[in-house]
Amino acid sequence: MIIHWQKTLISTTSTIKHAISIINSEALGVAIVVDESNILRGIITDGDVRRGLLKEVAINDNVSAIMNTSPFTASSSISDKQLFNLMESNGIMAVPIVDEERKVIGLKTLRDTLRQRKLKNPVFIMTGGFGTRLKPLTDDCPKPMLKVGDKPILEIIIRSFIRSGFENFYLSTHYMPDKIKEYFGNGESLGVNITYVHEETPLGTGGALGLLPSDIPVDLPLIMMNGDVLTKVDFQQLLDFHNDSQADATMCVTEYNYQVPFGVIENEGSKVVGMSEKPVYRFFVNAGMYVVSPQIVKSVPQNHKIDMPSLLEQHIGNNKNVMMFPIHEYWLDIGRIDDFNRAQTDIKVLDLDL
Repeated sequence: MIIHWQKTLISTTSTIKHAISIINSEALGVAIVVDESNILRGIITDGDVRRGLLKEVAINDNVSAIMNTSPFTASSSISDKQLFNLMESNGIMAVPIVDEERKVIGLKTLRDTLRQRKLKNPVFIMTGGFGTRLKPLTDDCPKPMLKVGDKPILEIIIRSFIRSGFENFYLSTHYMPDKIKEYFGNGESLGVNITYVHEETPLGTGGALGLLPSDIPVDLPLIMMNGDVLTKVDFQQLLDFHNDSQADATMCVTEYNYQVPFGVIENEGSKVVGMSEKPVYRFFVNAGMYVVSPQIVKSVPQNHKIDMPSLLEQHIGNNKNVMMFPIHEYWLDIGRIDDFNRAQTDIKVLDLDL
């Protein structure tokens, strides 16, 4: 794919929402803020966006609320080796190339290099649900095997992880496990390793952790997710966030806005002290994706039924470091027929089914 760095340029009057669309649509992972003369004013990375969301910055705010106004820059005379060392030593994903007047004339990125990383971290995908809300489609097919476009949901998920460098997969099965095993086998056809664990009775998303074999890596965090989620989340960035935060667990969250359809009254006793007409309340909701430390995996006894939110609440009560990773990328939980139909449309324009 031909990359045009010019498409990452946005104006100083742009909104954060526009910056997000640029970061998500271009393969370079950044938005460069310039004035009308293309003079560099700042840079916005995926991390800047997530930090802003955690601080409750609104996506319709101006980019100045989150942009880095003093980014690393380089001149066109710098050698590739020097530039690589600069980015590597400072943990920088992208460096704008500027002239003497700080006009942006190019962009260099580590993205292609980082994509070559091979990650041994286990990926645990929940595939055992009955898919009751998707009947009759799931009468003779497990939900993760329903096709979106020309591939099963589960294959799209696994291929997304493969493109991020992951190669060790564990699938938790219960409903119609043979159809999943017959399709994927041991993962050889995809160039990965697939191991199956079977729930004789449904154990919940957290309880399935207790079935993992003892030979999974004891020093690496595990990524787990539901087998009915389509997303463009960068799993390497998720893992890096977890490690950088020194987290015991990280929960992916997505923003949910709810508008009260009435005027809300603020009161002190019987006295009205304020009114808000149809206010919008903003929440973070569970996106069904997690990173957990080996210690949390080991804390789940075999055949112990528990869901992930309850498991994490227990560890929060034990003062463990549980973080949240806000996602702004495409995300869809395929739980209902309407969601399934939407996925069929979305897959045509999203780079998800390669």
